[in-house]
Amino acid sequence: MSQTHIAVVVGSIRKESFNRQFAEAFVKLAPADFKFSFVRIDDLPLYDQDADAAPAVPTVARLRDEIKQADGVLFVTPEYNRSIPGVLKNAIDQASRPWGKSVWAGKPTAVMGVSVGVIGTALAQQHLRNVLAYLAMPTLAGNEAFIQWKDGLVVNGEMGEQSKEFAQGIMDAFVAWVRKFPQAK
Repeated sequence: MSQTHIAVVVGSIRKESFNRQFAEAFVKLAPADFKFSFVRIDDLPLYDQDADAAPAVPTVARLRDEIKQADGVLFVTPEYNRSIPGVLKNAIDQASRPWGKSVWAGKPTAVMGVSVGVIGTALAQQHLRNVLAYLAMPTLAGNEAFIQWKDGLVVNGEMGEQSKEFAQGIMDAFVAWVRKFPQAK
């Protein structure tokens, strides 16, 4: 059985990130033929168009390679000031450049996010979806996950009982979505 490889990009670099905790529990709901790898974004330099002509620095080359090798991408983002965090936008920009050499194009994706607020990360997710549309990333629609962080959402690294059925439905939809696309390697 061949493996479908999904790159997971978490938009928070905080040590105790709710989004990271959620993502780690969420990927455990996937079928055995799906493999998830968390992509590091905290060590990337700030994007500078002047660097496009030079060979990529090692951290940017690593990011680009990890996305290139993935069959799909899962974004899990917090909401900062009604949008996506700068560290996430920087990673997206780094892997989309130089112009015409984006590694994101054609990768099926899903967007999720967790926040302590009642509307979860609805506005950040909408902004992110706009960016992903520009990057030609087919994004799972109709399965929005605006999740409020509450006690019991994630328990001992696993999806909590009250959230498991909802999260499993999103995972099932994401798996079906990715399977609709030829492998984008």
